[in-house]
Amino acid sequence: MSSYRDVMDGIPSIDGGYADGLVEFIRDTVRGSGCNGVVIGLSGGIDSAVVTKLAVDALGAENVINVFMPSFTTPKDDHRCTSEFSSSLGTDYRVISISPMVDAFSSALGLDDGDRLEKGNISARCRMIILFDIAKRTNHLVLGTSNRSEMMMGYFTKFGDGACDVVPIVNLYKTQVRELARIIGIPEDFITKAPSAGLWDGQTDEDEMGILYKDLDNVLSRLDSMGDAKISEITGVSLEKVSEIREKVRKTAHKREPAISP
Repeated sequence: MSSYRDVMDGIPSIDGGYADGLVEFIRDTVRGSGCNGVVIGLSGGIDSAVVTKLAVDALGAENVINVFMPSFTTPKDDHRCTSEFSSSLGTDYRVISISPMVDAFSSALGLDDGDRLEKGNISARCRMIILFDIAKRTNHLVLGTSNRSEMMMGYFTKFGDGACDVVPIVNLYKTQVRELARIIGIPEDFITKAPSAGLWDGQTDEDEMGILYKDLDNVLSRLDSMGDAKISEITGVSLEKVSEIREKVRKTAHKREPAISP
């Protein structure tokens, strides 16, 4: 049987040298901006944990602000694990609930409990407002936590979790982020936790997209070099799903581009 890494041969492996390069990138970017440090939304997921650790290695914990922004759908254990992770690194840890903001917007827009996607987008944009406000008041940059898999699929809220000043891991597929997490010593609980944007109760990325990240990344990494039938043959993902993924990447291109102008 092929090993995990053999199956993922369309995606380069990550090593310690790559991690060092990201640390240097963050350090040089922040120094060049004239800012004092960075603000990162810490959710309890692997992406924000990885970005936080890279930032601490680059700038020192005293220059990293972590903000945990729960809503009424946030699992209670996320508060504990984010608090413990921040404490282990020594970052400035802050907790700001977005529930009052989301409720106010939902009421003003006439949304009800069935409007989960709309409320999810509002939640992401409320978090963006908080992060940029803190960044402004502290002369910090907002570090984004999006990875390449999410970006290609458009699996983020425009002007929400997709909004940031710097996005260090955007060139890494989700499977590569997991490799990087182990290299830099992220706790296993973060690595094995089911990825979720926390937009509604019980929501997970893989359930919503209908595919595991390891299979998704196998497809995404081959879209530019192969046709759908060949990708399906190599990866074992159905031809229908491969075509669906390609179309999703095409339809969400506008989310990855700056505002259209004449």
